[in-house]
Amino acid sequence: MTDTPAPRPIEDAIRARRSIRGLEGPPLPPEQVEALVLLACTAPAPHHTQPWRFVEVSPERRSALATAMGEAWRADLDRDGVPVAQQDRALARSRRQVEGAPTLLLGCLVADGLRVYQDDRRARAEWGLAQHSFGAALQNILLAAASRGLGAFWISAPLYAQDAVRSALDLDEAWQPQAFVALGHPSADYRPFDRPEPDLGVHFTRR
Repeated sequence: MTDTPAPRPIEDAIRARRSIRGLEGPPLPPEQVEALVLLACTAPAPHHTQPWRFVEVSPERRSALATAMGEAWRADLDRDGVPVAQQDRALARSRRQVEGAPTLLLGCLVADGLRVYQDDRRARAEWGLAQHSFGAALQNILLAAASRGLGAFWISAPLYAQDAVRSALDLDEAWQPQAFVALGHPSADYRPFDRPEPDLGVHFTRR
């Protein structure tokens, strides 16, 4: 009978991480934000590239940012036939998240160093590699934040309003916004929820 190996700290951190939306201030100090970005930049990336770009969005820029994103989102919701009252609720919630985060970090991708293909199939696959890399960088930030006792969650809205985000923040056209990370301290009444154990019968198979 073999002994079961003791859990490793990294496994504990992965299992313990939660998306915490009840965040309180104060904003993270600059050195802590920079430390999280440095950890993000250790993520694997295609062809030894470093395709990530991060922006700490100041409170002064967030109202215009939320408005620009909201206009882009409302246009999409109109095309989808979503009732106006439902649109208003969704846009108000999004604005609260953008404006209310103690620290708001925007993650972008650039194509620097990626291979250029003339056919659409390989071009989309190459960009998919960069997006895989961004997901790894994003997870690095979320895990590192959790290990420091911080609360964090990611917001996918920038991916659906890239032009609006670039314009509101005066970003280079080559920067392609992907997601926000809201960061702060968990609210005093936060209690972690129980995450159900994944069903390997659904998520895993062998061939």
